[in-house]
Amino acid sequence: MKKLKRFETIIIGGGQAGLSVSHYLQREGRDHIILERAAEAANAWRNHRWDSFTLNTPNWQSRLAGAPIPGKDPDGFLSRNEIVKYFEEFIQKNRPPIWYGTHVFAVDAVKDGYIVRTTAGMLHANNVVVATGLHQKPRIPQFKGALSPKIRQLHSDSYRNPDSLAAGAVLVVGSAQSGAQIAEELYQSGRKVYLSVSRSGRVPRRYRGRDINLWSHILGLYERSVDELSSRHEKFGGKPHISGTQGGHTLNLHQFAADGVNLLGRVTELDGEKVRLARDLHLMVAAADRYEANLVTRIDSYIERRSLAMPQETLPHLAAGFEQPERDELDLTRANVNSVIWATGYSFDFTMVRLPVFDADGYPVQQRGVSEYAGLYFVGLPWLHNAKSGLLFGVPEDAAYIASHIIERDQYKVLNSTTYEEAVLPHESWT
Repeated sequence: MKKLKRFETIIIGGGQAGLSVSHYLQREGRDHIILERAAEAANAWRNHRWDSFTLNTPNWQSRLAGAPIPGKDPDGFLSRNEIVKYFEEFIQKNRPPIWYGTHVFAVDAVKDGYIVRTTAGMLHANNVVVATGLHQKPRIPQFKGALSPKIRQLHSDSYRNPDSLAAGAVLVVGSAQSGAQIAEELYQSGRKVYLSVSRSGRVPRRYRGRDINLWSHILGLYERSVDELSSRHEKFGGKPHISGTQGGHTLNLHQFAADGVNLLGRVTELDGEKVRLARDLHLMVAAADRYEANLVTRIDSYIERRSLAMPQETLPHLAAGFEQPERDELDLTRANVNSVIWATGYSFDFTMVRLPVFDADGYPVQQRGVSEYAGLYFVGLPWLHNAKSGLLFGVPEDAAYIASHIIERDQYKVLNSTTYEEAVLPHESWT
């Protein structure tokens, strides 16, 4: 009988999560392979971010497992090209075992592990680590109606720069990190911008002498566990708007309004050349204000309790967003809007794993990435374990945990292994 090609561990996904798990397995000399669908490294950063994209996390929070802090300044921010270069240098130095251009169709449990069905054929593994992340497919919400085909629509995933858009004004839908950053770039380039806001908070880039991410680290906000969330849906919420461009700066919807951006409520319906809107603009702007106020109050309390010698600071009080009218609709033709950018996040799909290990949202049921199926793991997802699990800052810790769990399992065995025929016959309908 023909034997399947076997590995102790198969890692699905060659981004930061997959590379981190590989690093720890490689360090212990453990047999494994990374299956990466893209043709080259750093695919998400290289091909799915706009030209001026810059990380919002300082360099000290952007380190790959086993690699030095990137960049010359630990408090600086990497540009898109610098991120790609950092990944390329990491791979060149560490030589992780990656099969590029390999798409995984299915993962099935068998008597002694898992069968992974791929464009490179069927593979067998004792362990499978799913490291594909949540940002798998650009998501545009379903609304009643549709826009006229005369108006170009694109997801933020496909946006590159202002010059790539048709002449005229631009409607950006969504004001979390991507939407706010793209809107700022567009209006600073001279474009007329309409921004449909969303339920996203705001944080100052720096406060009382320190970067806000450092304050979040000091306050223990990154260590908040998934059990502390009020709802399972909080895992999927948009991050507060902030920017790492221009050395890092605050994004404020009130400042956008003062600079000429037209703020709008949430989109509720599409009607040819019109967009229907909810009258919740002021509610959303006020929520962003409260988010910032609550955080700085917490920082002030921390400083006071510990009698720290920190500089005093009062953040600017801006209110231009409240001066903008609530609208029921936007006539795109009258507003000369020829492009709509949907900065509305991503969807995910783990159905390739053909096992009942997902909740009602399709999110893996696990404990710090360990599923109830022996040898099946997940890593690199928001709130997998805590608030930093989906960030470069937190991925190495979770990856190390997963790798140690794998290493503690039985040693790789070839005897009594699944044959090609045994793997194929139960799945004759698979294509």
